[in-house]
Parts: sequence; structure tokens; C-alpha cells
Amino acid sequence: MQNEILDKIMKPKSIAVIGASTKPKTIGSEIMQRLRDYKFNGKIYPVNPKGGIIEGFQAYTNIGEVPGEVDLAVIVVNAKFVLDTIDQCHAKGIKGICIITAGFKETGKEGAEMEKKLLEKVREYGMRCVGPNCLGVLNTNPEVKMDATFAESLPVRGDIGFVSQSGALGGGILNILKDLNIGFAQFVSIGNQADINAETMLEYWENDDDVKQILLYMESIQNPANFRKLASRITKKKPILALKSGRSAAGASAASSHTGSLAGADKAAAALLKQSGVIREFSLKNLFANAKAFSNCPIPQGNRVAIITNSGGPGIMATDAICESGMQMAKITDETKEKLRSFLPSAASVKNPIDMIASAPIEHYIQTLETVIADDNVDMIMVIYLPFLGLKDIDVAQALIDIKAKNPQKPIVGVFMTTSDFFGKIANMEVNMPFYMYAEEAAEALLRLDQQRQWMEKPVGKAPCYDVDRAKAASIIKQSIDEGRAQLTTRESIDVLDAYGIRVCKSGFATNIDEVVTVGNSIGYPVVMKMTSKTTSHKTDVGGVRVNIQSEEQLRAEYNDLIEKLKEKGLLEGLEGVIIQEMVKGNREMVCGIATDPQYGPMMMFGLGGVFVEVMKDVTFRIAPLTDVDAEEMIKSVKAYKLLEGARGTKPAQMEQIQETLLRLSQLVTDFKFIDELDINPLLISEKTGEGIAVDGRIKVRLEEAKQKLADCCSCSCCG
Repeated sequence: MQNEILDKIMKPKSIAVIGASTKPKTIGSEIMQRLRDYKFNGKIYPVNPKGGIIEGFQAYTNIGEVPGEVDLAVIVVNAKFVLDTIDQCHAKGIKGICIITAGFKETGKEGAEMEKKLLEKVREYGMRCVGPNCLGVLNTNPEVKMDATFAESLPVRGDIGFVSQSGALGGGILNILKDLNIGFAQFVSIGNQADINAETMLEYWENDDDVKQILLYMESIQNPANFRKLASRITKKKPILALKSGRSAAGASAASSHTGSLAGADKAAAALLKQSGVIREFSLKNLFANAKAFSNCPIPQGNRVAIITNSGGPGIMATDAICESGMQMAKITDETKEKLRSFLPSAASVKNPIDMIASAPIEHYIQTLETVIADDNVDMIMVIYLPFLGLKDIDVAQALIDIKAKNPQKPIVGVFMTTSDFFGKIANMEVNMPFYMYAEEAAEALLRLDQQRQWMEKPVGKAPCYDVDRAKAASIIKQSIDEGRAQLTTRESIDVLDAYGIRVCKSGFATNIDEVVTVGNSIGYPVVMKMTSKTTSHKTDVGGVRVNIQSEEQLRAEYNDLIEKLKEKGLLEGLEGVIIQEMVKGNREMVCGIATDPQYGPMMMFGLGGVFVEVMKDVTFRIAPLTDVDAEEMIKSVKAYKLLEGARGTKPAQMEQIQETLLRLSQLVTDFKFIDELDINPLLISEKTGEGIAVDGRIKVRLEEAKQKLADCCSCSCCG
């Protein structure tokens, strides 16, 4: 039913422009001109209180006068009249609405209230609404041919579904489509996205064969969880490329934790897009340069690239770009080399990159490309052209296009280091392969094709559910919040981790010298002693961690010294006691944790830990809940992974156990959504067993939220 209503917006058979105008250079006039000039296939009904003829169409004084059914109403009236106009559209039976008019929540409190009322009406009437404050919508399908925007240029036909949160930016893009040598299938400017947003369009285009790829310009993601669900599914069918702006904005919790201090809004967005299979771009130039590749290339079978060039230098630079991206230079078969030698001059190189030398005529381009395409060791091909000896760039390009038409099975990209007017000529031709000025651009385009291949081949991850003591964890947290403490003590934090099956050090708690000695002797030396305080969270800063204690005598001395130091600093009052732990030997310290982003929710972190975590910043983030695939990727994506593998003779870490630790943490924060921050630092890798052992932990909750959640169910299954 929802798609049927969206069809009335994107594939209407009739459009009413409410606010149509005869006055030049007004939005009401421009939209009418676009609909007329692009030759909309349906009926057009201009609505203007004065009536008359507008752009050759009979105008009506109000929407109620329109004689036929109306699928889409494009509203361009003053903001103060929009709500009444929505009522009139409802009376007419119109379900599709596009509100170009500005003056809503972008203007402040009063506008926001009006937008709220607008959305209430839209939902009450069973409508769908694009905007307000938007550029409009278009569909280039020959059966529709709708340009209901006020961009200056008419749209170019293509295979892209594009969503722009910025109207002005969308208009600028529509104006330069031809120069970009790409076209849109459908375009939606969502504006304030009161109703229809990027997620709406993702779902709408999921099974639309006219839309082969989806491009997004986003300033915000309204519902990250829903976006992830939709995008993860859709990217298995077709690529989604996103330009997410606002990278510099601060966002995560203000954070006393390492995880929180290293997190941020952009890291959350990056993690979400990565987990969803969305290819993130960082400039409009890259967005459209790589979209050209998806419009003109199939998804490759692998990442082995062959380079054909008529100049050695650019071939070497292209090779560097391919190798640095992580793709492979294809190993040309002996059979292919022999065939190349049969027609290329002796000075040519038949190894990859294949250098035909500067004197290569157009016939050599044709023969070489046809030969390389047939090599089963080659998945993708880059063809480089530099102008030599009067060879015409456009002739070479046409020859490549002709070969590609006969061999559509492999991606082929052209790098033409020639004058800019070549690209103007290409923009006016029917092309079936992308052309770039520089090898680095082409290499990045091939990389994006390979990223999509890898994502589509990647198994869908699962979020396992472990057998944990949820009631015990809830009880521990409740004790803290009952005392008005958002910050759990070290002992409480470790006990919560233990309740969720996370490997922690063998330990005991003591509040006086006799208990300290008893616990130390029962664990066996060497041991570690850590203070646990209700007022001091970072223990190392006050000398609250004593390591490598070898005997009972040393343990007594260290405890007495700790008490003395806390007295001197006035910190003794908050002391809860000390934790005596087994001394785990290991030089590899990792960190894992959770920080909460206000928009994206809990973010998981993993990386190199210890005292240098915030200096080295060798960490990676993902949005919870994690899947097993997410957890494995997190571990493998940090530079410290080499250390975990067992560098320089050390025992390899138990990767599956570390992966399980991350998954159990994800389950913990999913069960208790009010956990604001959590750090395990260090997660020490045992030299003896390779286990990742939590030797320290700290948990902080959002106090009021936790109180509300745990008030009536401190130890029952409904907690969290």
C-alpha cells in the first residue's frame, strides 16, 4: 500500500501544481516550465486563484475545480497557506504530496510547530509527503518523463536513484549532469524530511529495476537502526554510495572513558555505513566519479587488474595506485603474453602493466584489449591513453567503446590524459565505460567495484545469544543506582562482566589488611592489588594499582602504603576496598568498550590498549548490536592484529575467544541500553594461554534512565 502511494509521487499519471504562476523566475513558473519542456506523459493541472492559461495549460482557481483525478500535488504556496492546502488536497482525494515551500522547522520554533501539524494531517489523511523545503522530484523513465523540480537544466536519463537532503545542492547537481557524463533514473529532494526520508526511498527503490544504484547526500540519519536494516539488505542487490556531511561535528558522550573520548558522531556514521554495506564517499567529485563506474561496469569476479598503456610512467603510477588500494595486479598468462608478442613491437612490455609504447597505433589498442579480455587471470582492465604521433583521443575512445559492447562481462575503465575538450565530446556520446583524466581516479573506481563484490559475497552475520546471568548483572547495577552512583566501582564493573561470561582475572575483594592477606594467599602469588572507589574512577592517577606483588610481606607493605597515600590526598573516604587479582603475564594489551552516541546509540570499540590508547588511536568502531562478522572484522581491521597473530614468537591470541568477548559485550549493552560507557582496559592477552582477559573494567550508566528501567525488575528477565 505504501509503495502504491509513493508511485503517485514518483510515477504519477497526473500532477497539480498548486501555486503555479505566470510570473517569470518564480518557483511556480519554473516547475510548470520543467514539466512542459520535459514532456511529462500525464496530465498537468496548474492551480492559481486568478485562473487563466499558464504555460499553455488551463489553470484552475482551486484544487477542487480540477476535473480529473490527481495523483501528485506539487505545493508552492506561501507557508501560511500550506496546512489549508493539505486539507483541500485531502478533499480532492490526493495521496501524493510534494511541498516545495520553505518556512517550516528550518526557521525555528514556530515553523517546527507548523511542520508538526503538517505531518499530523499527512498521516491522518493517509498521504505521503516529500519536503517541505525541497527542490522537488523527477523520474526520467520514458513512460513517466516527469521533472517536477525548479533546477535550471532538464535531467539526463540514467540508472541512478538519488536522494538529496539539500535542495540547493541537488539543483546544482541536476544542472551539471551532462558534464558529469551520468544520468538519473529518479531524483528526490527530501528537504526537511517531515515524512519521506532516505530510508523511505531506499525501500522504494529496492526492487525497482529502473534504479541500478542509489546515491545519497545526507546531513543526518533519522533512524540509524532502520537505516542499517534496510541498507544491509539492499546493498546485497545493488550498490549504495553515500556522501555523509558533517564529519567534524562532535557527538559521542562527553566521556570520561577511553572509548567515549575516542568516539564521535562521524565515527558512528562511518561504522553504521560500513556495517550496512554502504560505500562512503567524501566529496561530490568522488561520488559521481565512482557512480560512473557502477553505471557502466559489471561487478567483477575478483580483484585482479590488468593495465594497458602507451606510456611507461602513467602505467607505473597506475600500478602503484592499484597495489596501494589492496587490489592485485593480474598475472598475465604465458599464452596471452605470446599472443601480445605476435603483434606488439619488440620494445613493448607484455608483463603487467602492458606497455605498448608511444608509437602504438589504434590497431594495437584494439588487439591488446581484445587479447587481455580473454585472459581468465584478469578480472578488471584499465586502459591508459596519452596523445602521441597524431593518434586522436576520440578515435581510441570509440574503439574501446566498440570492444566493450562486444565484451560486456568485465569492467573496463579508460584513463585519457588529454585535453579537457575530450571529456566534452564524450559527454555527447553514447558510452558504455567510464573515462577518467587520471589513473588514481580510475583505480579508486575499480576499488569501489571490488568493494561491492566483496560485500555481496560476504556472509550475512548473526548476533549470537549467550547464556548469561542477566539477573545478577541487573542486581549489581541496581545497587549502584540505589546509592545514586552512575559510575559503578571497579569491583561492580568486573562482577557485571563476569556475569556476562567475559573472562576476568581470578580475584577477591578485601576491606582490611587481614582480608587482603587471606585473599592474596588463596589466589597465589604474584598478584595485583587495585583500589575500588565510589569517588575515584581512574585508579592509576592516584597510585591505586600495584602490580607484580610477589609475597605476603610485599602485599602487606603495598596495602599500607596505598592507605597512607589516599589519606594524604584526601581520597580515603570514597574507598570501598581493594581487589586482589591473579597476575596475568602478557605484553599485549588491547582495549574494548562501549560509548553511546546521542543519535546512533551504543558504539563498540576494539583496538590497541594500555596507557597509550588515546595516543596511538589504533582502534575501530562498530554500532551495536554486533554480528559475528562485525566482531571478526573489528579484530582484523586494527594494526595491532599482527601482534595478536603471534609476532616475534609470541603465542597467538585466541581469536575466537576475543571475538566472543566483543559479542558478549554487545549482548550486555543490548540488554541494558542505559549503559552509557564501558571500558575494558587492558584486555590483556595471556602469554600462557592466548586468552583475552579483562584485568580492569569500568561501567557508567545514565542514572535516571537506569532507575526507570530497573525500578520494578531488578532481577527479572525484563530488565534493560
